[in-house]
Amino acid sequence: MSSKQATPFSVPNLHATPRFSGIRTFMRLPYQAEPEKKDFVILGAPFDTAASYRTGARFGPEAIRRISTLLRPSNIFHRIRPSDYLDGVDGGDIMVIPGNTQQSHLNITSHVQAWVEQGAVPITLGGDHSVSLPQLRAIAAVHGPLSLVHFDAHGDTWDEYWGEKYTHGTPFRRAVEEGIIDPSRSIQIGMRGTVYDPNDIEEARDLGFQVITADEVREIGFEETIRQIHERVGKSKAFLTFDIDFLDPVYAPGTGTPEIAGFTSAEAQYMLRRLTGLQFVGFDVVEVLPALDPSEVTALTAAAVAYEFISLLAVARRDGNL
Repeated sequence: MSSKQATPFSVPNLHATPRFSGIRTFMRLPYQAEPEKKDFVILGAPFDTAASYRTGARFGPEAIRRISTLLRPSNIFHRIRPSDYLDGVDGGDIMVIPGNTQQSHLNITSHVQAWVEQGAVPITLGGDHSVSLPQLRAIAAVHGPLSLVHFDAHGDTWDEYWGEKYTHGTPFRRAVEEGIIDPSRSIQIGMRGTVYDPNDIEEARDLGFQVITADEVREIGFEETIRQIHERVGKSKAFLTFDIDFLDPVYAPGTGTPEIAGFTSAEAQYMLRRLTGLQFVGFDVVEVLPALDPSEVTALTAAAVAYEFISLLAVARRDGNL
C-alpha cells in the first residue's frame, strides 16, 4: 500500500458523546459488514468448540468490543493517533457453527480472505486458538507462506487430541504441514507450565520453529528476546498471534487453560510496542473467556493488545512501510 496518509476513519468525538454510548464496535469504529478496500478490519471469530478444557471463548469478541470503549484514540508510546494514518472498520463477527469445526474454519477462511483481497489487514478477536489456522490459510492464499510470531503459554503444535487433528492445541502443526507458514522464519515466545511429556517442548523445534520459553525470556531479557524476533522474521510477511494465556492468570484470569508464572500485562505491552519495522499482514488475540473474567481485566488487556496491533500498522504507514 502507498505510504500516503489515508483518509482517517471516523471516531466519535469523545468530548461530545460518552464512551459508554453507542453500538459496541471495537473502539466505536464504523461498522462495515461487507468487505471493501480498507487498511485494516476488526473481525470476531466467536468459536470455541475446539477448546480442550474450558469453553466460553465464543463470547470473547463481544467482551473485548464492549470494554474497548475505555480506550482512547492516541498511543502515548509511539506518539501517534492511528486514525490520522489508517482507514479501518469493524467488520462484525464471522458466521460460525457450534460443534462444526470444519465448516466454521471454512467460513473464517472465506470471510478473512475476502477482506485481505481488498487490501485490509485483518485483526481478529477469538474465539479459541484453532481460529488462527483458517486465518493463516486465508492470508497465505493472498500473500504466500507467512512467518509466525506467536505469544503463548503453549506451543499449540501437538499432533492431535483424542484422535482429533483440529483443536486449539494443534493449529500450528497443521499450518506447517499445509505449507502456509515458514517455520524457519517463525518464532514462539513464552511457553511454560506442565506438559504431557518431558520432551513436548522439542516438538515445535523439530518442526523448525524457534522457541523461547518463559524461563529463557527471563534469562536473556526482553531486549534480547525482541532482537531475536526481529532477526528471525526479517523482511518476511508475518502473522502475529497473541494467546491471552501468555499472561499470568493474575493479569488474565479469564481464559480456558491458564498457566502460572506468566508475564505481566506491562511486559507484554513492552514487547509488542517494539515490533515496529516488521511486515505484519494479519493479527489475532484469542482465548478470552468472559465468564471467568468478572472484573473485565482480561478483556481489557485483549482490547489493549488489539490496539497495539493497530498502532503498529499506523507506525508502518507513518514511516512509509505500509
